[in-house]
Amino acid sequence: MSYASQSSSYREMEIHSAPPERLVVIVFEQLVVNLERARIAMDRNDVELRFTSLRRARGLVSELLSTLDFEQGGAIATQLADLYQFMLYELVDVGTRGDVATMRKLVNIATSLREGFTGASQSLWAEASRKTA
Repeated sequence: MSYASQSSSYREMEIHSAPPERLVVIVFEQLVVNLERARIAMDRNDVELRFTSLRRARGLVSELLSTLDFEQGGAIATQLADLYQFMLYELVDVGTRGDVATMRKLVNIATSLREGFTGASQSLWAEASRKTA
């Protein structure tokens, strides 16, 4: 078994066994990776990589948007929906214009969100661990 297939199998097991809050972090990790790839592709004028990476990023943002729970999330869910919709709009726009500065802003937004959700996920895990201890 090759390293790539082992890594893929490990990632698949992680996804299948992850609690919902960890899944959100995994989506953000992939979003940041794809946004960075798109940014690098723009710097290198690699149209194919830019197109593929932006398509994947749009899919990930769409997934985040479609899984928001507005009943439980209230105002925060509404604000996240607005932010995700903004990101989707910018991803389409940056795909046609190739604006590296906007791409960097999108990377920064996604990175900040990933860090915030990672912290929230760790807090939930720590709280659950205290309750079971």
